[in-house]
Amino acid sequence: MRRSQGSQPSGAGAADREAGNLPLELNAFVGRTAELTQLSAALDAARLVTVTGPGGVGKSRLAARAAAQARPRDGVWRVEPAAVRDAELVEHAVIEALGLTDHTSRSPRQVLLGHLAERQLLLVLDGFEHLVDACASLVGELLRRAPGLRVLAVGRRPLAVAGERLFPLAPLTEREAAELFADRAAGSVPGFALDDGNRAVVHELCRRLDGIPLAVELAAGRLRSLSPAQLLARIDDPFRLLTSGGRATSPGLRLPAGGGEPPSRHRTLRTTIGWSHELCTPEERLLWARLSVFAGQFDLEAVEYVCGGDGLHPHNILDVLGELLAQSVVTREETASGVRYRMLDTVRAYGAEWLAAAGDAERLRRRHRDWYLGLATMCELDWFSPRQGEVAARVERELPNLRCALEHCLTEPDGGHLGQFLAGTLWFYWVGCGRLSEGRHWLERSVRLDTEHERSRLKALWVLGYVAILQGDPVPALAALDECREQAERSGNPTALAYAEHRTGCLALVTDDMPRAETLLRSALDRYDEIGELNSNVLMGRVELAMALAFQGDLEGAVRLCEDVRRVCVDHGERWSLSYALYVLGYAAWTEGDLPRARRLLAECLDINDVFHDLLGTVLAVELLALVTAAEGDAAEAALLQGSASRMWPSVGLPLFGSAYYNAPHEQCEATARQRLGDEWYEECVRAGARLGRRAAVGRALERTGPRLLDALPPPRSVPTPLDVREPAASPTRKGGETAG
Repeated sequence: MRRSQGSQPSGAGAADREAGNLPLELNAFVGRTAELTQLSAALDAARLVTVTGPGGVGKSRLAARAAAQARPRDGVWRVEPAAVRDAELVEHAVIEALGLTDHTSRSPRQVLLGHLAERQLLLVLDGFEHLVDACASLVGELLRRAPGLRVLAVGRRPLAVAGERLFPLAPLTEREAAELFADRAAGSVPGFALDDGNRAVVHELCRRLDGIPLAVELAAGRLRSLSPAQLLARIDDPFRLLTSGGRATSPGLRLPAGGGEPPSRHRTLRTTIGWSHELCTPEERLLWARLSVFAGQFDLEAVEYVCGGDGLHPHNILDVLGELLAQSVVTREETASGVRYRMLDTVRAYGAEWLAAAGDAERLRRRHRDWYLGLATMCELDWFSPRQGEVAARVERELPNLRCALEHCLTEPDGGHLGQFLAGTLWFYWVGCGRLSEGRHWLERSVRLDTEHERSRLKALWVLGYVAILQGDPVPALAALDECREQAERSGNPTALAYAEHRTGCLALVTDDMPRAETLLRSALDRYDEIGELNSNVLMGRVELAMALAFQGDLEGAVRLCEDVRRVCVDHGERWSLSYALYVLGYAAWTEGDLPRARRLLAECLDINDVFHDLLGTVLAVELLALVTAAEGDAAEAALLQGSASRMWPSVGLPLFGSAYYNAPHEQCEATARQRLGDEWYEECVRAGARLGRRAAVGRALERTGPRLLDALPPPRSVPTPLDVREPAASPTRKGGETAG
């Protein structure tokens, strides 16, 4: 579905975002001129370059600057495995970063290989050491099978993949470290600059900090309360901070003993972090430790709930967080949705050690889990509202933390039912936002667990069946739905029974069994009415019934159902189900010969699907718009749109689901275009359309912009008389229903 406010499309046209997804730099890049030149040269010479070095040495910043200077044809894409804690989700994280949507049952690796096969892009893999085996396996195969791919990896160790070129990164020179200190200090103390009065002290301070950028920035963040000379004096006795537990220790918290003598630069950074920790107030140290339970970005609302209480009043959290920001312990990131926060991995790991030493880690993980369970529940309810787009954007932003919550639920004793509940509650994201593969991963894991909470398991089962249907995998779909229905009948659960019957009706719809689909969908809708259920799923059930009716010739009944759905959607501000109602109404308008109305309805349908990044809805709308375009007399443009749809289908599944019903309009459009253009010119138009990315194809279909294909191709030898294509094909169509994907 969507990719959130200000973000770009997913699916077949993800590479349309040629600039990629590198974040903008928020402060000055200081020094590293020689290293930047050398790293750029290494990227030109090798397909895999790994920047290695201790934590805090500036690997990520240098890699980002070098990557920003690269100009691969299909962009630069940054992946952060650091926010992933399950090796099985590494490939999903890469898919997410690339903005891909895939509705098939292909493995995530197959999806990546298909996407990257003919592209030229740079993949920045930042922070892989905790999942080195999974990352090495993926990178190795991608490089072997995608000749246009280059990888810039960032970590504390090599990937150990054939052809890897290592780029060990040393700390800053004393002069560069002093420049960095001055730049960051000026942010804390306006007007600060190196001068004759402080230059020698700053240089000595940077030398004591071994020129490690993170250590220098942490020190500069203290200038609001200490002078450079005072900073230097406090750093003179570094080992006291690591071993004494004195002022650095909050009540009940002592720094865990290390597992041996670390390398000197690691020790220096650790000393500096410990020293910065010592200078924090007890509340600041407490918040630092508790923030370590978050993965990736987080917002203030989550911090107040998860970290508040037991020594840290929620009303004080904003002030305490502000102090950690001022000290560079936490970083602030401006996003399209507002201000969010993040901890560097090294700083987060230090906080996690303190949290564990305090014996409070499990309690905080439970609070983290509970917050994201609540968030998912609220988002499911809000999905049936005018806030659908915001909901989709929020879930995508919180995906790293939702993954952590799912993992916690599914691995902790007595937490399985919560994992089933959370995986099932996120159905709208798995289905509506094109995350079917990851959704299936969590759903299958959850239903394998035996729990005594039947309601959560039943929901996970019907959602699993729904996801499998959309992936074109009917056997496991039917197995999950049958199990759900049988258990629901035994336990007398009318809600689960209605959903199981509904999704079984969808399965009949997508396998061309229209009479059975109609029977099951009518029964499910009656059950929904009996229990008072009304949401996006129920509306989709009505649309799917309308499709079954339309494909059986009852166009009037189909239109009546979809007009009713349209009214309900308008009343509730619902857009996702509305798009599919518009699709059916557009089909009806075409069959009635009202081409302007058909185009308006399908354009609105396509626009909604594009906003939600619903690839299935997008490609269906483009297919039908091609037929409308042919009926309007522009056979070349119709063929081009068919070509653009052909590029999208591999990410959806079998083209037009292998359905006689859905394929009928496609065949009629092709026959019309071929007769007008001739085979040779038709095929050329289709090939031109297949070169369009999704963004370009959608823009073309919506705006009909760009150079007309008739101007770009040689004219045909003859132009036959246009066919009348207003009448629908007589052959049946199948696979409608879970166009809800």
